[in-house]
Amino acid sequence: MLNKQAVFQIVRELVIEIYEVSTTLFKIMIPALIIIKLLEEVGGITLLGQILEPVMGWVGLPESMGIVWATTILTNIYTGMLIFFTQPIDNSLTVAQITVLSGMMLMAHGLPVEARIAQKTGIRLGVTLILRIGGALVYGFLLNIIYSAGDWLQHPHQLIWQPENITATTVASKSLGVWAFEQAQGLLAVFIVICLLLTTLKLLRIIGFERLINWLLSPLLQLLKIGKEATTITMVGITLGLAFGGGLLIKEVNAGHIAKQDVFTSMGLLALCHSIIEDTLLVMLLGAHISGALWLRVAFALIAISLLSRWFLSRSSAFKERYLYTATKKAISASADR
Repeated sequence: MLNKQAVFQIVRELVIEIYEVSTTLFKIMIPALIIIKLLEEVGGITLLGQILEPVMGWVGLPESMGIVWATTILTNIYTGMLIFFTQPIDNSLTVAQITVLSGMMLMAHGLPVEARIAQKTGIRLGVTLILRIGGALVYGFLLNIIYSAGDWLQHPHQLIWQPENITATTVASKSLGVWAFEQAQGLLAVFIVICLLLTTLKLLRIIGFERLINWLLSPLLQLLKIGKEATTITMVGITLGLAFGGGLLIKEVNAGHIAKQDVFTSMGLLALCHSIIEDTLLVMLLGAHISGALWLRVAFALIAISLLSRWFLSRSSAFKERYLYTATKKAISASADR
C-alpha cells in the first residue's frame, strides 16, 4: 500500500508531466494551425492540389484526387474526407482506388503539425517529409500494383457514410469565429486525452504492466532496433496518434532518457503507421478495404523501417548528425548513440 506522502508525490509528478507535455504540444500546434488557416485563405491548398494532380495517375487515381490528398497533407483526414465528398465522382472509383487514396492519406496528413512535432524530438524536418510523403507515394504505388495484378477490389466502392449538403463552398466558408471555436474544442480534447493517457501510463508503470509490454514486444523491437525506453511511447503513437506519442517522446528526449537512434526508429515507424484505430475507421467510412487501410500498411511500415534503420544507423556519426538529427534542449549522451 502506498502511504499518503507517496501518493502525493505521484500526483505531483503526474501534474508536472501533464503540464510539460501539454504546453510542448500546444506551442507546436497553435502556430501551425494559424499557418494552415492562412494557407487556406490564400489558396495554398488549391495550389498544392494542382501540383499533385499529375502524381495521382502514377498511383492509379484520377487527377481530381490531388486536391483531396493536398487538403489532407496540410490539414487532417477529417477535412480531406469532406473535400472528397465534394468531388463529382459518383461510383466511378473502385474499392482498390479508394484504398490506395486512403493509404496515402493515412501516411501523409497534418504535416505542418506532425512534422514539427517530429522535428522537436530531434529528427530533421526533411527526413520526416521524405518519409511521410515519399512513403505514401511508394505505398500507394505498391497497392495499385498489387490490386491491379490480382484483379482484386475492382468493383465500385460504396460509401458507408456521407454528410448531407456538403459542397466545396460550404467547407471553405467557415467564419473566423467558427474556425477559432472548433480549434479551441480540438485543443481541449487533446488536453483531456493527454490527462487520461499520462494517468493510465503512470498506473501501468506502478503495477509493473509496462515491463510486461516491453518483454512481450522485445523480439519486434530488436528487429526494428527500438530500445526498450521508447517501447511504451511508440505503442501510444501507433494506437492513439503521432501527436500523443511524439509529445511524450519530446519530453523524454529533452530529459536525455532516450537514445537518438531509438528516436529515429520510433519516429520513423510512427511516420508510416500511427493512430491505427481512429484513422483506420475513418477511411473505411470512405469505402476503403481493411487490407490496405491496416494490414498491408502495418507490414509496409515494419519492413520499411527495419530496412531503413539498418542502413541509416550503420552510417557514421557525422553522417547521422548532419542528415538525420537536430539539436534538442538537452544533449543526449554520446554513449546513447550506440
